[in-house]
Amino acid sequence: MVQGKVEICGVNTAKLPLLKNEEKEELFRKIESGDDEARKEYIKGNLRLVLSVIKRFHSSNENVDDLFQIGCIGLIKAIDNFDSSLNIKFSTYAVPMIIGEIRRYLRDSNSIRVSRSLKDTAYKAIYAKENLMRKNAQEPTISEISSEIGISQEDIVYALDAIQSPMSLYDPIYTDGGDTLYVMDQISDKKNKEEVWVEHISLSEAMKKLSKREHEIITLRFFEGKTQMEVAEKIGISQAQVSRLEKNALKTMRNYLTA
Repeated sequence: MVQGKVEICGVNTAKLPLLKNEEKEELFRKIESGDDEARKEYIKGNLRLVLSVIKRFHSSNENVDDLFQIGCIGLIKAIDNFDSSLNIKFSTYAVPMIIGEIRRYLRDSNSIRVSRSLKDTAYKAIYAKENLMRKNAQEPTISEISSEIGISQEDIVYALDAIQSPMSLYDPIYTDGGDTLYVMDQISDKKNKEEVWVEHISLSEAMKKLSKREHEIITLRFFEGKTQMEVAEKIGISQAQVSRLEKNALKTMRNYLTA
C-alpha cells in the first residue's frame, strides 16, 4: 500500500517539505523569470500532491516507484504549463495532469498497443465529427468525415475501432498553434468524479490549516452531521465557543480555497 511506504524512488516521503501559499507564489514568480533552482524547489514542494494522486491507483498492481516517477512527470508538465494569472489554485490544475499522465502510462503498458499514427487518425476523426455536428446540427457520416480530413473511410473506421479500449479524458485530440484540445473538452459529464475528487483534495488541504480543536469541530459538524450542542457536549466546551471556533475555521478554509 502506498500509505505505508516511507521511501519511494529514494525519496523519504515522511520528510517532504510543505510550502506555504506565500512561498508558492514567490517561487512561481521566480520560475516565470527563468529561475531553475526555484523550479526544482517548487517541484519538491509539490511531491505530496503526487503522493495523494498515486494512492488512487494502489489497486493497479503497478510498482509504486514507477507510478511516482510518472506522476512527477505530470507534475512537471503542470508546472511548466500553469498560468499563474488564472484565478485557480495550482493543485486544481495539476491533479488532472498527474492523473492523465499516470493513466497514459497504464494504458500504454498494456500488452496490446495502438500505434501513434492510428491514434492520430482517430483523434482527427473525432475532432472533425464534433466540428461537423456543431456546423450541421446532425451527426455526420463516415464519408463526410473522410472528406473533411482527407483520410479514407476504411482507415477512419479501422482507427476508431482500434481505440475502443478506454482512453484518458486528458488524451490530446488536436493541437493547433499551441492550443491543445483534449478528449474531456468534447464531453459533458455532470457527474464528473475527477472534479469531485479534486475538490476533495483541496478541502483536505484547507483543513490542514486549522488548529486541532477547529479540525475536530469541522469534522464533527460537517462530516458526522452533529449539531453544535452535540459537539459542545462531546468536546466539553460551551455551544457559544463551538460557534465561534466553527466560524473562525470556516473563514480560514474559505481564505485558503479562494487564495
